[in-house]
Amino acid sequence: MRPAYSPGPRRRWLQALARGALGVAAWQAVPARAQGMVSGRLLSLPQMLEPLLQGRTAQPQGLRLELPVLADNGSLVPVKVLVDSPMTDQDHVTHIYLLSQRNPVTQMAVFHLGPWSGRAEVSARLRLAGSQLVVALARRSDGSFCYQSADAVVTESACVDGS
Repeated sequence: MRPAYSPGPRRRWLQALARGALGVAAWQAVPARAQGMVSGRLLSLPQMLEPLLQGRTAQPQGLRLELPVLADNGSLVPVKVLVDSPMTDQDHVTHIYLLSQRNPVTQMAVFHLGPWSGRAEVSARLRLAGSQLVVALARRSDGSFCYQSADAVVTESACVDGS
């Protein structure tokens, strides 16, 4: 009579590793929070900034936003944001926000920075739902804000919802 099948030590170790990885992945899963969509209307600059500023003011200086004036495809629009900051423990940029005037979701991206970043500089590729105003907003460690805006002309839109 043959003994019942028993997996070897290597197989048991691999099975335990897989169960552990699945358990860690399930534990790290955090429910997503959706932003409200504002499709169908163009937002003004104050409407774009107010949810983040909450009554404070932002200065239109100290930040450079590099964005192509004409984008052939709205799916991959390169953007670069540079903020004038020494990035020391006392004076650094804490957040950089990228905001859209026309996309279904206004806040396209948020970057968390600190003195460990070395430079207050980020770059990304954006999806734009047509020609619009793009705004970069930076929050400093003292609570002040600075921003810069740029117009982007998009020949082929992306990020368009069904409404």
